[in-house]
Amino acid sequence: MSEKPANPGNASASIEVSREGAVAIVTLNNPGRRNAMGRQMRQSLRDTMHRLLSADPESRAIVLTGASEHFCAGADISEMTQRTILQSREILAESCVVVHDMMAGAKPVVAAVEGVAFGAGLSLAVAADYVVAASNARFCAAFLRVGLIPDTGILWTLPEKIGMAHAREMLSLAVEIDGVEAAEIGLANELVEPGAALGAAIDVARGLAELPPLGVALLKAALTDGASTMNAALRTEIDYQPVLRQSRDHQAACRAVFDRSKPVFTGQ
Repeated sequence: MSEKPANPGNASASIEVSREGAVAIVTLNNPGRRNAMGRQMRQSLRDTMHRLLSADPESRAIVLTGASEHFCAGADISEMTQRTILQSREILAESCVVVHDMMAGAKPVVAAVEGVAFGAGLSLAVAADYVVAASNARFCAAFLRVGLIPDTGILWTLPEKIGMAHAREMLSLAVEIDGVEAAEIGLANELVEPGAALGAAIDVARGLAELPPLGVALLKAALTDGASTMNAALRTEIDYQPVLRQSRDHQAACRAVFDRSKPVFTGQ
């Protein structure tokens, strides 16, 4: 399935959606520009991710990848000089929706990174729950190279993921690191050979899709919005755990322990 923006500035750019069982694969499809995103492509990504995360019962996990050899080169620079301040604010607000949906949405998101993940492309990768990176993938917060501060949520997500010291270096110096270093500092969860990221990401997503959906959803919500301090985390536990203890999935898991069987989770 292909979702192209209405009246696109780049007619070849689109968001492609395919499926592997309960795994939805979302592909940033603008290979001629290393999958750089113009505004309307971002809007398509926002709408696609929102639908998959909140209104698609067939998918239990999502893989985000890029077409051809690259993940995403970030924003389409050719559009940047054409925007007013108001338009820029609107675009950033749209990008914020994508990141928040990825992080707090009900389903796990796995990023499969080959080639470049620059600028907003890096921001998308960091917002995923799990990152599979090819050893020769290249990561760079390239915002300052074009006179901008980092955006698309990365001011918060990158320090949370790799720590403030590494994040300051990447954000302030716009240094480029490869997949090997990304794995060493915790930016990538899994390192694979070039060309193997998508297959490995689908394997991870299949495993995540077998987990209890309600538990996954509440865990993601808790980690994103409910655990900023110790007291907040404890309050979140008190709010969420009793609900999960009453779920059919929890009861099925308890029965499976005694039966020595594998539970089937339904999200109830």
